[in-house]
Amino acid sequence: MAVFSRFLDESGKKLGLPVLGITRGVYTACVLSYIIKVGYPKWVQGRKATVKDQDDEETAMATNIVSARQNSVKKGPAVNKEFADRLRRLLKIMIPGFWTKEFGMLSLHTSILICRTFLSIYVAGLEGRMVRFIVQKDVQNFGLMMIKWFGVAIPATFINSLIRFVESQLALAFRTRLVGYAYKLYFKNQTYYRVSNLDSRLENADHCLTDDISAFSSTVAHLYSHISKPMLDSALILFQLFRLSKMQKANSLATPIITTLVTTLTGEVLRWASPKFGKLVSEEANRKGYLRYVHSRIITNAEEIAFYGGQEVELNALQKAYRSMVNQSQKIFNQRLWYVMLEQFLMKYVWAGTGMVVIAIPILTSQQSKMGGEGAVSDRTEYYATAKNLLSSGADAMERLMTAYKEIVELAGYTERVSTLVQVFEDCSVGKYQRTAVSTALKTKGKLELGLSDILQFRDGVPIIRGKIVHTADKSTIKLENVPIVTPNCDIVVPSLTLEVKSGMHLLISGPNGCGKSSLFRIISGLWPVYAGTLRKPPLSSMFYIPQRPYMSVGSLRDQVIYPDTLSDMRAKGLCDNDLESILDIVHLKHIVTREGGWSNIKDWKDILSGGEKQRMGMARLFYHKPQFALLDECTSAVSIDVEGRMYEAAKESNITLLTITHRPSLWKYHTHILKQRLTFQFDGEGGWNLDVLDSGAMLSLNDEKQKLERELASVAKMESRYKEVCALIGTEDQIEQLDDE
Repeated sequence: MAVFSRFLDESGKKLGLPVLGITRGVYTACVLSYIIKVGYPKWVQGRKATVKDQDDEETAMATNIVSARQNSVKKGPAVNKEFADRLRRLLKIMIPGFWTKEFGMLSLHTSILICRTFLSIYVAGLEGRMVRFIVQKDVQNFGLMMIKWFGVAIPATFINSLIRFVESQLALAFRTRLVGYAYKLYFKNQTYYRVSNLDSRLENADHCLTDDISAFSSTVAHLYSHISKPMLDSALILFQLFRLSKMQKANSLATPIITTLVTTLTGEVLRWASPKFGKLVSEEANRKGYLRYVHSRIITNAEEIAFYGGQEVELNALQKAYRSMVNQSQKIFNQRLWYVMLEQFLMKYVWAGTGMVVIAIPILTSQQSKMGGEGAVSDRTEYYATAKNLLSSGADAMERLMTAYKEIVELAGYTERVSTLVQVFEDCSVGKYQRTAVSTALKTKGKLELGLSDILQFRDGVPIIRGKIVHTADKSTIKLENVPIVTPNCDIVVPSLTLEVKSGMHLLISGPNGCGKSSLFRIISGLWPVYAGTLRKPPLSSMFYIPQRPYMSVGSLRDQVIYPDTLSDMRAKGLCDNDLESILDIVHLKHIVTREGGWSNIKDWKDILSGGEKQRMGMARLFYHKPQFALLDECTSAVSIDVEGRMYEAAKESNITLLTITHRPSLWKYHTHILKQRLTFQFDGEGGWNLDVLDSGAMLSLNDEKQKLERELASVAKMESRYKEVCALIGTEDQIEQLDDE
């Protein structure tokens, strides 16, 4: 700085300018340079951040829609009583009792941590004695101490490695226990369907079941060792320092008082300055889940996107989701930057200075400090080395305790998500649902005012399920008594439906799209709740549902035919591969056994079989299971009419009662020629319904007349257009328009 001032003085003398003016000019130039160098990029970055914030806002809105959080404003996760209750509940799931593997591993982990603490204290005393012998120039005892020191190093390193190993095993055990509990709920009472279709509290269940549970389990296991060992270290080290001060005949109360005061103040400052990491981490998990959802949506709808050429739109949505996730992660990094800086200042420097004071007080106030001689110097040196090592270990322990609060706040975020996952699974498994679009049900009152209040009743914005489902021992009847058809959004499609289908009574269901045909099947199958009335039905084993797009699992060809049975189930029924081959012959799929390399070849069949082959495979499952009732939802729309007819004939010959949704007139005849009653159930899409006997011949005759009229009406427009052209060519007036005007 002095050199720079001398340079300005010499420059002023040479140029004949005042030094003060030159100094001001240089200072102004430096400030402007700083503004241009630092301020302009900040301004540009701010402009970019505005665009980025707009993208974040759009992505956040999409995330909220997907996450279904717009129905209520929830506070971010925090370290409070609610967090403690949630954590306690999850801990009971992870450690269900004393005589469990998890509790045994936790006890082993605790024992290892205690051993490591006592080992650290022993090593600190050992190093103090080593320094004492160095000062005394006692080579023999110093060599003996070195042998002991290396002897202790072997178990110490093993214990350090063992702590990490047991911690990872404990985290894996916690995760296994949680995953097992969640899976049991997920597949109980079709919860996997209800979570995504009937309830809107939880989206991206796959992300919660994998990443969130894994992060939660690892954090809990890590925090246990990160808190329990430092607490034990701090207590024992403080006690050891108290003993050392007493041995020095010094003020023994100053050490614990100063140490406790400084650590308490440090903790309060860090707690006050700590960002809301729980809320930040929870939001980051939400955005990661939304990014995964966008990826899975593209994979699921790849064909439709390719046909539309929508790759640019999907790429834009994917990039927005990724940028939103990156921005949230960057926000967490920025918050951690300043928090860690404050944390390091307090723990590295404030604590280091406090440690020097704690070490110095016993030496300076000791009654032995006035005594001279090599013995007194050696004693003080040993005390200094031992106390320094103990304080170093104690400071490390307190630092881990302080940083643990930040991890506890992050744990609150994981706890909130995992606890919500478990709560939603438990509610859905017992038929408790919460849906955001409940207000739609109130709009229905304008269309169906009569008796609407008796159909749906609400409590706290949630519809009450008042209906009954009775599983009867009689497998020959499906009966609905005053059962409304209500969608998950509480749209009332049919106010009340009374219907009885007996064995041998083949039922054809027809009507326009959206009138509730498939919804009836969902209610009969138990997928949708019965909000009123009574549903009496046989066990699920007596009914078999085949959708328009049958599900193909990853497995062998045999697995596709017998799904959802296993190989052992098939053998228990007394069936073999020859029987399956006969079934494939009925649906005209016998050739794929040779084409695909036999029954046991493992493949992803959804990519191998065509649409028609998948539908025929669905019918093959029907002939394998041979239920009492078959619920067929447009399940042969991609199959040729002749093959379709053979399959329906075979189903009737197998005494399977057909409940069919179809728009094909070719299937009418398979629902008429039955024993006594040949019925059709037709929806009109306006909430009403009627039940009539179906005369197949009359219906086909009317359908032929309908097609003939459609052809004639289609030709009228062409004839009228040609008539006008002819009138214009010959210059005559349009007589038809004149007649219409008259």
